[in-house]
Amino acid sequence: MTEKSLLDFVTKIRREIHQYPELGNNEFKTAKVIERVLKSLGIPHKRVGKTGVLGEIKRGPGPCVALRADMDALPLTEISKSSYASKIPGVMHACGHDAHVAMLLGAAMILKDDKNISGTVKFIFQPNEEGAGGALELIKKGIMNHPRVEATFGLHVNPRFPSGSVAIKSGPLMAAVDKFEIEIMGQGGHAAYPHEGKDAVAIASEAVQSLQMIVSRKVDPVDPAVLTVGTFNAGTRYNILAGRATLTGTVRTLSEKTHALIPKLIRQTLDGITKAHGAKYVLNYEVLGSVLSNDKTMALHARKSAEKILPMNLIHEPEQASMGGEDFAEYLKFSPGCFIYVGTGSQRLKTTAPWHHPGFNLDESALPVGSKLLAQIVRDF
Repeated sequence: MTEKSLLDFVTKIRREIHQYPELGNNEFKTAKVIERVLKSLGIPHKRVGKTGVLGEIKRGPGPCVALRADMDALPLTEISKSSYASKIPGVMHACGHDAHVAMLLGAAMILKDDKNISGTVKFIFQPNEEGAGGALELIKKGIMNHPRVEATFGLHVNPRFPSGSVAIKSGPLMAAVDKFEIEIMGQGGHAAYPHEGKDAVAIASEAVQSLQMIVSRKVDPVDPAVLTVGTFNAGTRYNILAGRATLTGTVRTLSEKTHALIPKLIRQTLDGITKAHGAKYVLNYEVLGSVLSNDKTMALHARKSAEKILPMNLIHEPEQASMGGEDFAEYLKFSPGCFIYVGTGSQRLKTTAPWHHPGFNLDESALPVGSKLLAQIVRDF
């Protein structure tokens, strides 16, 4: 297979998916594209759940390696003027999942005729990564068994690294992701007589300020953590004292110790504030994802594979972990593995916009690197 034929193959797939993005658990067209390509490659596959797809290459006895790509898009309006821009209003691939699918299918094309492989390769096309539930749903349906997966690898495009490079790091790479909703219950009344009520806006405002103090004053400063209040909703009219206020937000952590500590500190903070004002609160705290920590041995394995296909100056190691989240962490609870960045940033092509940005795009010339790296990892394993 030539470099050009691989580039043409993955680019065509990526652009088709990019034009018709779908939100989590609704990736029906995307799943059909994947199934069509796997069928054309002669790779057995099956639908898992509504939109997940599992392809398999089995070549006799040997280890089982899983390769995973996520499929879903984001509720965002694309501002790109490219010929393959999203045709679905308010939905776009702003995190590169279209590229992940294309790179994994590229790896499948490389491996389908490789007679030197002995064992099983599972190609996991996962829905609903952005909703942080897709990986767990597929695992519950048994995709990591029969045969049991011994190692799992995945890729994510990254505009922060030069196009065509890769970045591999052992240990924590991405943060645990939690979500919270707080309802402050005060007492409404006339805005002209605030002393007769319990102003939920004022109480919730105090809560927002105090919650920010948790990370800055109650968490070890060398242990990264983020607490962000994202929404604040209260009140019905300018001259009515708000009786209720609702806050929502997220917590990101890189250690299990701090992951367990912060919800306790949130409760302590809310207990004190609401008691002082004679108010009440309800806290709903949800753990959406765990810390994504790459196995040391699997990270070294991936790096050695990368060295076989790339010059050393295109192999990087991230200096620090990201506070973004990824449910690839769920697979790493089941088997050791490694999550790898593929650089797609190019100043010339203006592909350095961050993830989840309406102007997000990528240098497609980097896509064959991801396909070849996944294929090489499987061969070496």
